[in-house]
Amino acid sequence: MELIDYIDGLFIDVPRIQEYWIPARFNTEFKGHASIWYTETKEIHGRRSWPWWKSQIIQRYSNGTLIWKRTMSFGNDKYSVDKDPYEWCLRQSKRLKAIDPQMNIQMRNHKFQEN
Repeated sequence: MELIDYIDGLFIDVPRIQEYWIPARFNTEFKGHASIWYTETKEIHGRRSWPWWKSQIIQRYSNGTLIWKRTMSFGNDKYSVDKDPYEWCLRQSKRLKAIDPQMNIQMRNHKFQEN
C-alpha cells in the first residue's frame, strides 16, 4: 500500500504527470511474482491508466491471508515506553490503512486506543 500512497502523492506533487506514465515504470519496479503478475495482466488488458492499475493492485494484494496477517501484526504490536511513539503510530496506521483503506481517522484513532 506504500506504493499506492507514493504514486497518489506524485499526482499531487507533479500536476502535469500523465496517468499512463506511472504503469509504464512497473516493469522496472516490480520484482518476482509481482513482475510476472504485472506482465501477464498487461498482456491481457493492454495499456491502462493509473486508476485502473490501482484497483487491480488493491484487488490482487488485499486478499484474506494478507489482511489476516496485518490484523495479527496490528494486535501483537503493543505500544511501550521504550518504542518511538511516532514510528509506532505510523507503522500501526499503515497496517490499519492496509486492512481497511476506507477507514476514517476517527475509527483509526479508536483502534489505537483499543490497542
